Amino acid sequence: MTLDKVLLEVLNNRFTGIVEEMGYVIHRAAFTTFVKETWDFDSALVTLDGEVFAYPRNIGVTNMLSMSMKAAIGCFDHYEPGDVIITNDPLTAKGMSTHLPDYMMFRPIFADGRVVCFAWCFVHSSDVGGIVPGSIAPHASDRFQEGVVIPPVKLFKAGVLDAEMRRFILANCRIPDQNWGDISALTAALTTAQRRMDDCFAQYGATQISGIITGLLEYGEARARAVIAELPDGRYPFTDYLEGDLLKTNHVRLCLTMVKSGSEILLDFTGTDPQVAAAFNLPTHGMLNQFLVLGIVNFLRTSDPGIPFNRGMVRPISVKVPEGSILNPTRFAATGIRYTTALRVSDVVMGALSQMAPERIPAAGAGQFGLLTLSDLEPDTGTYVVHVLEPLQGGSGGRPGKDGIDGVNFSGGALRNAPVESLELDSPIFVSGYKLNDAVAPGRWRGGSGIVFEFQLLSPHAQISSRGWDRFHLRPWGREGGKGGTLGATSIIDAQGHERAIPKIEVLRLAPGETVRLVSPGGGGYGDPLDREPAAVLRDVEDDFVTVAEAREQYRVVITDGAVDAAATDALRKAAPPRGPAATFDFGVERLQYEQRLPQAFQDMVVAILAEEPASSRLYLRDIIYERCFRMGHEALGEAALRHLIADLGEATRRPVLGWPRLRAVG
Repeated sequence: MTLDKVLLEVLNNRFTGIVEEMGYVIHRAAFTTFVKETWDFDSALVTLDGEVFAYPRNIGVTNMLSMSMKAAIGCFDHYEPGDVIITNDPLTAKGMSTHLPDYMMFRPIFADGRVVCFAWCFVHSSDVGGIVPGSIAPHASDRFQEGVVIPPVKLFKAGVLDAEMRRFILANCRIPDQNWGDISALTAALTTAQRRMDDCFAQYGATQISGIITGLLEYGEARARAVIAELPDGRYPFTDYLEGDLLKTNHVRLCLTMVKSGSEILLDFTGTDPQVAAAFNLPTHGMLNQFLVLGIVNFLRTSDPGIPFNRGMVRPISVKVPEGSILNPTRFAATGIRYTTALRVSDVVMGALSQMAPERIPAAGAGQFGLLTLSDLEPDTGTYVVHVLEPLQGGSGGRPGKDGIDGVNFSGGALRNAPVESLELDSPIFVSGYKLNDAVAPGRWRGGSGIVFEFQLLSPHAQISSRGWDRFHLRPWGREGGKGGTLGATSIIDAQGHERAIPKIEVLRLAPGETVRLVSPGGGGYGDPLDREPAAVLRDVEDDFVTVAEAREQYRVVITDGAVDAAATDALRKAAPPRGPAATFDFGVERLQYEQRLPQAFQDMVVAILAEEPASSRLYLRDIIYERCFRMGHEALGEAALRHLIADLGEATRRPVLGWPRLRAVG
């Protein structure tokens, strides 16, 4: 079919309008605060092969563009008009869903008696059962602790609600009324999609619409290839870490080699650490996944703002993800906090891209998405109140030509903050502080500030569970002479005003009068701080991001009586020691000290040798090796010694429990 390019653009915008209308239906009709205020939902139109061909630009989380629905669609041999499927299962849906709190729903869109495409949408539920209220706990060791699993099933069959399935879903969560309200909002959005697509079919016909869908994906692919082709060919390696404190392990390394050739990019994650016995695993099934390519999608959209926003954008991208790694775990691994890992993947992708396009990539942002879930058991009714509180991000990195954005990171900027009044109305909470942190990373273009959130609990039965916090020990990296970002922190202030630091929160109860204070990380700086305009430093002082002393120490800017002393500043900067070439990256002293004890080459060797062991044993073996390394020094553990040690330890991990083989055979 020869496509009319004008019609292609017209229908691209019309399809975008449909999916955005779906988003506004969800926004207006949802029940839970985290959906209706924070916007943790999404919508799309999808091909018969599971590719997104229409996606919102202005509403929802906007990070699901690259998902594949192929496996979920293939769970059914036959569809009827009015069918509505629901699932939250990462295993069966293979990449569409990545953790259990995401209720995902889709329905076939019929025309002329056949399925032409699918409409899809999701919400993040505030509770789907599991070990803690809110369902997500860092210490969860398998997915069965994270809530009830719903494989793809028809909630509506030919338009008729399956009441038994409804009862089953709602019986396995703490907030059935709110969850059914959100599911009903999704159902309404899918109905809206069918109605709007019916209008398109009536005007253009199903055959022409099918051709346009194919053309849009090819157009998106062509525009993406044009952007990629302009970049220099080569291999671009980068590594970063997830902090190990909540994982009860050493830091977990994410390793990427980006290989660019012509108009194609390979993301090779060989060298990435093993899966963890915690909720940070990202279930990609070794396939191209929305969270593996999020950084590239953002880069393409920034480079070509008019690019058709569909999965054709990532057709030039391929991935290699080692099986049994944290990015491709085994089937029952816990995945609740996979988004923290996804943000670190985005960081390593941006780190590799910054070597390919150094003048177009910012320093690292906060690289985390701290979420707090408040649960309260009402004593009179015995029912739960569960609310996800503010999504506390942090500052973005300094950019070539601009400061970082305060309080928002590029990778998670789609989510909104919930108004404090709404939180206090819906939850037993008093918010005493919600503001920007008064510290930023130095640079010609400074890093964005993190967020400070302070609150008290007003019910003796209330508790807080927390997830997603990172960058408390290893800073977001700075670029081109800019300094590494600021670290996150958590503390409790008692009724007398005394403050004490505490580790990252998993589950927390507060005594009467106590206030919890959370500080999210700030982004790294970009460019040499001595090149920052003195007037910009003065503004930072006026905004309380920088003290007068810090202005002098970090920027060599002298401020006297609220004004820049130009002569003293010029003299101080001229007296500075000669500057050598700017460091491409500033990872902070914390990472340098860690890698002095565990050099990258040693980590490479350990991961390569452990790849021969069962996936479930690798982290256990790695941690024993690293502890010996800390005691003896890495020089004492060459490849031969490591293989001998792993052989002894591996034999112990594979030794069967007494009687198990016989019992298994009998059973």
